[in-house]
Amino acid sequence: MSHTTTHPPPSAPVGLSSIPADIPDTHIPPPTTTSGLSSVPADILDTQILTRLDGPSLASATCASTLFSTTHHHHHHLWSTICHSTWPSTATDHIADIISTFSDNRTRTGYRSFFSQSFPLPTLDPTTLPPPSPPPPPSSSPATELISTVDIHYRNIPIFTKTETTTTTGDWFQFSPFRIDLINPKNVFTTPVILSGDATCPEVMENVTLSWILIDRFNKRSVNLSSIKPVSVNRHWLSGEVQLRFGSILAGDDVAAVECRIAVVSGVSEHGNMQLREVVMEIEGMDGKCLDGRGSLGILHRVMEGKRGNGVNRVEEGRRRYRRYEEMKREKRESRERKSRVEGTLDVLCLVFWLCVSIGLFFVLIVKKFILKRD
Repeated sequence: MSHTTTHPPPSAPVGLSSIPADIPDTHIPPPTTTSGLSSVPADILDTQILTRLDGPSLASATCASTLFSTTHHHHHHLWSTICHSTWPSTATDHIADIISTFSDNRTRTGYRSFFSQSFPLPTLDPTTLPPPSPPPPPSSSPATELISTVDIHYRNIPIFTKTETTTTTGDWFQFSPFRIDLINPKNVFTTPVILSGDATCPEVMENVTLSWILIDRFNKRSVNLSSIKPVSVNRHWLSGEVQLRFGSILAGDDVAAVECRIAVVSGVSEHGNMQLREVVMEIEGMDGKCLDGRGSLGILHRVMEGKRGNGVNRVEEGRRRYRRYEEMKREKRESRERKSRVEGTLDVLCLVFWLCVSIGLFFVLIVKKFILKRD
């Protein structure tokens, strides 16, 4: 409470005797009151406000207010709930134990670190940058195993969830084409989704989302290699199967970019249920050849160590990178074809030249022999 001390007024000058002696001091500020988020009870903040935010919104609030920052550090269940709702595959005990080790014990819980690595796209965009210089040596060793956590949603409802561990130390992995299969070729996975017979490719393209997170538990790294929504959808003209193509464009070793391709082949059962017949990841160069495991592991290791974006417009950004990558492939193919045509033309000219020289020499020899006979 503020106190003011009044003094007896001096004798008023002539003409001012009608002014009251007790004039209130309007320059004294009113008592300060607590307002804003700091006045909200902690239990209300935790249960009624923070629980309504998604991951990017909670991360933005954390950066904007120290109140959110200190609160979320002590209540990591917020981030675990967000991760589990975004990626149901992370809710298993095995994956949860791995994510808990991502904590830096200072400002970030394990789930927040995992979300910040797995939600946005990698920052490096090889489709807009010049060809990369030789990459610096990595700060850690490549993963001895890669853990895939995959979630497929249809209209925001999870229809397929699986985790897969791939050992990367054997010769079979190192020297074979990089490929991770989640469904046995002899089996199919039937989902509860009922597709109408006239379901179009654009409809499927907008309703299906996929997340494929690779985890390196030894280096506490993770990266989401999916474009979230398909970058292309094609229907086979004979079998009617629909191939949905996801993926990311990554910086390669000796080339400007490579494509991490994720293909989902789906069909329809006799009862109308959507079936998943193939869910596979491969890494392909611009020449269309699949990279082997050793080369792919080096690329993935650098991507995991690299920076991440902010997650804004990641679907549109993923599709933009894919379109630009396809343009780069077309430009490279056309350049290769032009070079091949020029080389073919030169080969023909060389052949014609040597043919003319040979005919000329043959004609000279015939003429010379004819002259010698006459002499």
